[in-house]
Amino acid sequence: MTDSSRSDCEMRVALPATLEAVEQFLMEFRRRGKNLLGSVNCFAAELLVREALTNAVVHGGRADPTRQVRCSLRRRGRCLLIVVEDDGEGFDWRTAWRKTATFPDCSGRGIEILRKYASRVRFNDRGNVVTMLKRI
Repeated sequence: MTDSSRSDCEMRVALPATLEAVEQFLMEFRRRGKNLLGSVNCFAAELLVREALTNAVVHGGRADPTRQVRCSLRRRGRCLLIVVEDDGEGFDWRTAWRKTATFPDCSGRGIEILRKYASRVRFNDRGNVVTMLKRI
């Protein structure tokens, strides 16, 4: 993360599509994030980043270390912009967005996490890029 001040910073990474790479990135994010976001906001931001990256790795990158997922984080003032992208086929996010996950469901909770913790969520038409805004 490039720190120009407490309120403006940016972090961009391209990771191999593995859960281990996601965990390593999140350790660095956690280390830097608490100072820039505060502990409560850092938790919510980390949860959003973790969910989006995990989905990109598992679904878009098929956990193939020869493929990549990309993540961009930018804080400007009181907003954190999170963008996660993979090279996969994408998914029908419109249908997924309309569904509500229930306790016994094995999938679909990621959308619930995005709904709960992000101030805004957008997917591209293909469904392989998610952009989230978190107000701090």
